[in-house]
Amino acid sequence: MLVVEGAQKTFFKDTPNERVALNDLCLTVADGEFMTLIGSNGAGKSTLFNAITGGFLLDRGVITLGGEDITWLTPHKRALVIGYIFQNPSKGTAPDMTIEENLALASSRRRKWPLRRGVSKEDYSFFREHLSRFEMGLEDRMKDKVGLLSGGQRQALALLMSTISKPRLLLLDEHTAALDPAAAQKIMKITGDIVREQKLAAMMITHNVQQALDFGSRTVMLEEGRIILDISGGERENMTAARLMEHYSYLHVM
Repeated sequence: MLVVEGAQKTFFKDTPNERVALNDLCLTVADGEFMTLIGSNGAGKSTLFNAITGGFLLDRGVITLGGEDITWLTPHKRALVIGYIFQNPSKGTAPDMTIEENLALASSRRRKWPLRRGVSKEDYSFFREHLSRFEMGLEDRMKDKVGLLSGGQRQALALLMSTISKPRLLLLDEHTAALDPAAAQKIMKITGDIVREQKLAAMMITHNVQQALDFGSRTVMLEEGRIILDISGGERENMTAARLMEHYSYLHVM
């Protein structure tokens, strides 16, 4: 479970460019809960992700993950328990390394002694099995360099790399926005399957209002660094994209 309590962050404090990016924000994401996060540019979505991953330290507030206080942990230590997939398929993978090597590097985080020679037969079979779920033929291209893959294939690999060590939290920063519709649909289906199977706490930023309602189990809207709408259950099931935008327009001017 992720718990954010009283998160406060102000950039360029005491200058003409002062901007409150997180405004006493409180949020809880339970294990197995897939939350979609929406809001206008500058609403605080990416700032919240950066606060969780350690991109900067909060001015005030506490962040706990799985009952552990990570507020002051370095980004490197947080990365051991947080999976993060970016919008750009080129991020999160090493293009000059093979698919097999990328997966071996990602899976090494699970081990007490991560460094070892080569890839075991067990790991190789494990990689092939999980790559086959994407139905992109990646399991037959284990020796290919990642730089040769399409955007959808690289994003599929990034998804597997981010979850292969079974993190406590999965952050998805518009991870299908740069993909063609067919690849995006495939990635989203596997994303949902992995979240359910591993019982991950998951958060996905999207600017697609319909996607925010179609996927996951909860939708949260941010504005000026605070939550202005939080819907789930029947309320979310009966919500339409048009009505959600009406809610935003009304809440935005309040």
